[in-house]
Amino acid sequence: MSVGTAFHPRTAALNRKMRWREWAGYWSALSYADHHDIEYNAIRQQAALIDVSPLYKYRVSGPDAERFVDRVIVRDATKLRAGRVYYTCWCDEDGKVVDDGTVARLDDDTYRWTAADPQLRWFRMNAGWLAVEIEETTETVACIALQGPRSRAVLEGATGEGWADVRYFGRRAATVAGIRIDVSRTGYTGDLGYELWVDAGDAVALWDAVMEAGAPHGARPAGLDPLDVVRLEAGLILLEVDYTSSRHAMIPEQAYSPFEINLGWAVAFDKADFVGKRALLAEQSAGGPPRRLVGLEGDWDDIERLFAEQDLPPHVPAVTAREHVPVLVGSKQVGRATSTGWSPILKKAIALASVDARHEKPGTRVSLEWTVEARRRTIGATVVPLPFFDPPRKRA
Repeated sequence: MSVGTAFHPRTAALNRKMRWREWAGYWSALSYADHHDIEYNAIRQQAALIDVSPLYKYRVSGPDAERFVDRVIVRDATKLRAGRVYYTCWCDEDGKVVDDGTVARLDDDTYRWTAADPQLRWFRMNAGWLAVEIEETTETVACIALQGPRSRAVLEGATGEGWADVRYFGRRAATVAGIRIDVSRTGYTGDLGYELWVDAGDAVALWDAVMEAGAPHGARPAGLDPLDVVRLEAGLILLEVDYTSSRHAMIPEQAYSPFEINLGWAVAFDKADFVGKRALLAEQSAGGPPRRLVGLEGDWDDIERLFAEQDLPPHVPAVTAREHVPVLVGSKQVGRATSTGWSPILKKAIALASVDARHEKPGTRVSLEWTVEARRRTIGATVVPLPFFDPPRKRA
């Protein structure tokens, strides 16, 4: 049975239309406003508070914590300093991705690890004889994602201190209204933003303090619908949508290596052995995997044409579609789009797609299946680099 997060006493009152989605056993608001575009605009133009508490969270500590983290993730954990955060993935022995998430180094021997799926059993299986303690903190730690170009001003107003010195993927402890929190410069929006980690018992007080500090900046709560739009614009993948965890794959084709989901940049072959290293080395020696994750931009003229054939004005759904649809070259399917939607800021139809490696080059022309009034047709599309939207303020 799903329950509310630690912020539910506030988010429930704000969600007047009672639009909820179950996320990892918690109720999460899809949107609060009459239309989620209002919340999207807050993320892209002002500041927004997003309850991301349902993320699975773990505290890893002990003398061998660094060795354990380094054994599991594909990145070099020995280079992760205290006060920094990694975005990374971790694989099984076949080099297929189990999950992706963030690893924050809190001090020399302590880490905060987030994931989309439950990982406690997997982590403990891989801890072996190492002197490390792995504690799940999903229920005891809550988190607000404070995102948008005004998020720094809101955070500075709430904490009474400057945050310009905390660089992209940095973190440090702070207090808000006497509440101890940990702040990481991370998020799932591809914009300037922070994530505020707090004991669940202090969640409501933190929400109130941040909302009060955000009022002069037009800050407002945002739900999962606008979050899905901005993460697509940012080219950020979603588990069980843009790729399948190897633990859930029913056939080999459903399992993905990091190099198939745009995470090859994270793989460090020059570090100590990690789970999946041999398989990934073999994959690279063979020329790499057969699939690649790419961005697609759909041709607007073709969309208009398909609607005109039905005597209808053109329309693209405002929410991100998660149904997989074919990508073709001529009459041959060469891949599939996994997340498709309309970018309000770019004014373009965009999609993440898994395609054959020979079609990954930017500028490649393909066709994308597009359905109008239950009639399946195709529109032209162009392979483009990811992310679609990458504002300089994200790293400033």
